[in-house]
Amino acid sequence: MTYELLLSEREGDIAIVTLNRPDKRNALNTQLRDEIRKALEEIEADDSVKVAIITGAGPVFCAGFDTSEFATTPPEQIFSGESSRRYHHRLQNFARPLIAAVNGSAMGGGFDIAVLSDLRVAAAGATFGHPEIKFGAATLFGPLAAVVGGGLARELCLTGRRMDADEALRCGLVSRVVPAESLLDDTKAIARSIAEAPLPALREVKASIVAAAPEHLPLP
Repeated sequence: MTYELLLSEREGDIAIVTLNRPDKRNALNTQLRDEIRKALEEIEADDSVKVAIITGAGPVFCAGFDTSEFATTPPEQIFSGESSRRYHHRLQNFARPLIAAVNGSAMGGGFDIAVLSDLRVAAAGATFGHPEIKFGAATLFGPLAAVVGGGLARELCLTGRRMDADEALRCGLVSRVVPAESLLDDTKAIARSIAEAPLPALREVKASIVAAAPEHLPLP
């Protein structure tokens, strides 16, 4: 399938999804959210793929939801409307191991993409935060708390402060921090290690992860 705002590629049994709006800091407009959902569905239907990587084009991983859409659509409809719910549902219920290669800032919905992935590898200059709390958007607490613990998740969700890559490593948000120029290669190496396992075993483990996830997001 051809996409306008992302790239979906295969390298053997690894799929690589790249958010491709670098001029907009890979902000999540409705079209990009829908394309991410469709790309993940397409990967799930491909039994030759064992692991997926998601990353961003340019210097930013994802700046969060595209605020330019607020001019025509109420923010609450964007955050909780059908497109958003289906997109979040697919991320949380994706039936393959998903690794976020965080190449730069992961803000708001970009932070959520990273948290809803199974593993996170960060470039040295990556940052994470929930600035959307400042303009009235509720943050996704449960999945973040499951990764970093309730106390730190409360702080990040309520204050909107930024966390740098070193702190993300110390608190367990990311598995490793690597130079930006080797990020994708290092992430592919982890993906290849995961892909050594047979697909049925990976599916079973991922199903267990999904079943245990807090704040499970049902389809609208």
